[in-house]
Amino acid sequence: MLINSVPLWYFQTNTYVIAPEPGGPAVIIDAPPDTDGIGDLLAQHDLTPVALLVTHGHIDHVGGVDGVAKGSLTTYLHPADVDMARHPREQIRAFLGEQAEAFDGPVVTTQFTDLTDGEVLHLAGVTFTVLHTPGHSRGHCCFHVPSEGVLFSGDQLFKGSIGRTDLPGGSYEQLMESMRDRVLPLDDDTSVLPGHGPSTTLSAERSSNPFLKGLT
Repeated sequence: MLINSVPLWYFQTNTYVIAPEPGGPAVIIDAPPDTDGIGDLLAQHDLTPVALLVTHGHIDHVGGVDGVAKGSLTTYLHPADVDMARHPREQIRAFLGEQAEAFDGPVVTTQFTDLTDGEVLHLAGVTFTVLHTPGHSRGHCCFHVPSEGVLFSGDQLFKGSIGRTDLPGGSYEQLMESMRDRVLPLDDDTSVLPGHGPSTTLSAERSSNPFLKGLT
């Protein structure tokens, strides 16, 4: 399976392109406001996107969906985050404070298809299991590909850290509950591909991530 990524926009959001093989259909995960690099990833392996999965409704993951989907891709987002995704300017102020005036908030008009916890999506020849992991946001979801032992963790779990929970809709207690009940039951050798920063493994995070200490 092909998994390519590129960090984009102000927050260096990892956008992923996934496909079974070159020269065929592909799935995109997350679309920040600056989406120029996504086309390069697709062209590199002659891929045609057929679906867009969005881990959550924060602007650095959803702000570019209109440009990527262009009305032709089925775009998935948990319903708990849809309202937030529609108001990017408010998010920019929450993220950047006084610096927010330097950014024009994109208008997100794409119609979303609801994600539900535990559903299995067969997209472009790849099978994704949806894990609803609220805490970073109410509708945050991770995408697990069991056949490849890969978890696209969004802003749930990073190498050595976790997603922030101080924004509207965030809850540290809820994120930890999601971690314990939805993420940590996965196999130790699961590769974790996060929304920001380098990849890691679940085994490495169990042993070294200070936020995971004591969770069972």
